[in-house]
Amino acid sequence: MKDVKSVLSSALVWTFVISTLCITFLGFVMFEATKASVQVTRDGEHQLIRTHADTVEELLSEMNVTVGSYDQLSHELSQPITYGMDVEYTASKSINLTIDNKEGRYHTTAATVGEFIEGQELDLKARDYISHDSGSSIEGGMSLEVAKAIQVKLNDGGEKQNVWTTASTVGEFLEKQNVTLDELDKLNVSKGDKLHTDIPVSITRIEKVTEIVQEELEYTVITQKDDSLPKGEERVVSDGEVGMVTKEYKVTITNGEESDRKLVRETVEKESKDQVVALGTKVEKVETASEAEPKRVTVPAEKTDQESTVRTVATTKTASDAPSIPSRDSDSGVKTLHMKATAYSADCPGCSGITATGINLKENPEQKVIAVDPNVIPLGSRVWVEGYGYAVAGDTGGAIQGNKIDLFVPSKGEANSFGHRTVQVKILE
Repeated sequence: MKDVKSVLSSALVWTFVISTLCITFLGFVMFEATKASVQVTRDGEHQLIRTHADTVEELLSEMNVTVGSYDQLSHELSQPITYGMDVEYTASKSINLTIDNKEGRYHTTAATVGEFIEGQELDLKARDYISHDSGSSIEGGMSLEVAKAIQVKLNDGGEKQNVWTTASTVGEFLEKQNVTLDELDKLNVSKGDKLHTDIPVSITRIEKVTEIVQEELEYTVITQKDDSLPKGEERVVSDGEVGMVTKEYKVTITNGEESDRKLVRETVEKESKDQVVALGTKVEKVETASEAEPKRVTVPAEKTDQESTVRTVATTKTASDAPSIPSRDSDSGVKTLHMKATAYSADCPGCSGITATGINLKENPEQKVIAVDPNVIPLGSRVWVEGYGYAVAGDTGGAIQGNKIDLFVPSKGEANSFGHRTVQVKILE
């Protein structure tokens, strides 16, 4: 009897246990079956969530997500959860943004720098500066720098241009433009000054060069009375000789034009020699009105009268071997000008070597030719140029206008070394 009771008791216990397990399982199945399936996209990562949450706020709370004021959420927090709902949540990131040296702190949910900049409506141009590429990912705590370009007027030695730049100081601007200043150059502002669109940057280019010029020394004509010669007749007792002096000048070139010239050294290379002329004073009796004019008689110099007069023959500057150069006041009507001179050669890319008057400079490298403004010196004129000699005005040039000339030299090296000079020019014919 006891065995039967024991068996029945065990059966009842197992029945209870099994029933409890069944009820629990059925309850779990029912609990899971009543959950809603929700698609949650969090910072770009997708998850399928099954939840009994009633609202979006409860759902995010289950995921340990607290929505900040700068975060982005696709639904209101109070919106009820529905089956198949797609909830998107993006946490904001804090970054530092400096615009034209003004720093600020921003919160953004943008994924890239380009997306963030676009959201700020900065209206940036290609010439503006951004410290990061537009495709760079936004990272919390990152620092971005933006500089908007301004237009600055640059005058570099007379060459003017308008330049867009993001530089903040004059020194930074010059460095970005690869503009260097030589020791004598002058800048109208300081390199440390802030750059402004209404304040131009002006550079005065100053160069000091040494110029060597050879000039002829004047000689004097001494006239001595000679009573052995017929009155009025002249005889050269001794020829005069022109001397030569070398002068060294310090020349200041400002923005490519000569602005100052100082003589620093003068060396006499050859002394001049006086010319002695005997002037006849003998009066002869005229026998007939048709008698021929007395002939010139040459007598030894020691027979001349010691009484003499002296007059000076003025010579002109020259660096050539020309012995006779018309003076400014010559009766021949020679026109004398002072002109700005440069030099050129036929050795340049694309140059034909044929002048405006048809002279082939490549075949005649020693030809003395100058380029002129025909309105000042007519083409074909024969001229004398200080430091160059006799030449023909046989060419023109786009930059040769007004009181300027360009001297042809055989090589490019000579042209470069010639530089800029002010020379005397005589138009002979």
